[in-house]
Amino acid sequence: MFNDLFLHALTSYFVVIDPIGTALIFHGLTSDCDRRYTRRMALRCSLISAAIVLAFAFFGEALLIKLGISIDALRVSGGLLLFFTAFNMVTKGETGRKWASGPEIDISVFPMSIPLISGPGCLTLTILLFSKAPAYHDLLWLVAAVIIIFLFTYSALITANRVKQLIGRTGDDILRRLLGVILAALSIQFITDGLRQIMAG
Repeated sequence: MFNDLFLHALTSYFVVIDPIGTALIFHGLTSDCDRRYTRRMALRCSLISAAIVLAFAFFGEALLIKLGISIDALRVSGGLLLFFTAFNMVTKGETGRKWASGPEIDISVFPMSIPLISGPGCLTLTILLFSKAPAYHDLLWLVAAVIIIFLFTYSALITANRVKQLIGRTGDDILRRLLGVILAALSIQFITDGLRQIMAG
């Protein structure tokens, strides 16, 4: 049986990172590029994003302690930020942002890794999830969730053209709003947990 924390992490990362939506943006950035460049950028941005997330997983909480910020305060503030992200996903359409791309330009760090894949919402979620891992085996489950979600993200990126053809603009719009509703519920749960611990302390 899968660990409950693992399932929670897998669902949360899928909602926040939105591999399918990210693949559609990636396709827009690389549609005029050759396949070799596309595959290289997909691999680089997946590895860079995973490294950033794992770095925050193991050192993010220590950084907060150094800054004098409690994890419960982060739960509340992070929940609010995630809710803002969810609100935008549900109520807004395509942002229309365009970035330069091409064989001579490396898009793996910006805009793919930061801010699209391992952005503020993802990093906040990472600290919150890993702070809830009470035992070593829970930590392993969370790391497994991170690895799986980024393998899935990489798969979505290298098949971005097929994903675009499969779901189309309408499918992407529906998926983004559905994921936004789920993310809103997760953010409210973070806020509730944080407030409960603050009031109890």
